[in-house]
Amino acid sequence: MVLDFDSIREMIVNFAVLYGLKLLVAIFILVLGAWIIRRLKLLISGLMLRKSVDESLRPFLLSIFSIALWVLLLVLVIAQIGVEMTSFIAVLGSAGLAIGLALQGSLANFAGGVLILTIKPFRVGDFIEAQGQSGTVQIINIFNTVLKTADNKTIYIPNGPLASAVVVNYSVEATRRVELLFTVSVNNDIGKVRQLIQELISQDERVMKEPAPAIVVTNFAEHSITISTRIWCKREDYWGLFWDMNERAKAAFEQNNIALPVPRREVLSQQSGKEQAAVGA
Repeated sequence: MVLDFDSIREMIVNFAVLYGLKLLVAIFILVLGAWIIRRLKLLISGLMLRKSVDESLRPFLLSIFSIALWVLLLVLVIAQIGVEMTSFIAVLGSAGLAIGLALQGSLANFAGGVLILTIKPFRVGDFIEAQGQSGTVQIINIFNTVLKTADNKTIYIPNGPLASAVVVNYSVEATRRVELLFTVSVNNDIGKVRQLIQELISQDERVMKEPAPAIVVTNFAEHSITISTRIWCKREDYWGLFWDMNERAKAAFEQNNIALPVPRREVLSQQSGKEQAAVGA
């Protein structure tokens, strides 16, 4: 077979003329579209900031907005190249079904993220406890929530399990109750111990007057008495008040000779038969 170089060259030229221009236009649309998307994201981010949109929603809404724009841009680019959109949509639907089946867990996390941002059991900045972890919420992403622990560890919790789990939010209420357990010897005067604790409470301005503090005996054992002290404070004062009250109570008990319970152990010895006979003789 003899190659007709003129025919081949003509085919190449015709192909370049027919599709080359479309390809160049498609590349231009892609570059221009990417620039427009970046500008729109900045515009939407500034708009949400001015409208005081919840900080938890901003990253999520920006992600959804960005994904939608990129899908639209890719469709425009593919249409410009000349791909039949009916066939492309059919292929895209089949691929979407396959991807959906393969990423069931990720879709569950996505649904969990939507549910969390809709119901809002917690927000960015809240201190929560969930899934055996506790920390301050840093960001709520589409698929996971990021926590920062008290010792500066970063924890990523999938939104799917988190949306259906029990979540303890310590930042919702403005006040918290501090419960202190003081265990003293049974030989102490309960009235004196109660008076010392009451003095410690009255000396600390962080303790709220209402609800009123409660000092009650919650356990009475053979050698010890447990006195439970329940006081209320502002949320931000919780740990400082808890630690200070324990330390000051220890010092006050020592100064006023309040005895702490001392464990006792009785040892019973059993004499052997030979020892008993020797004692009897």
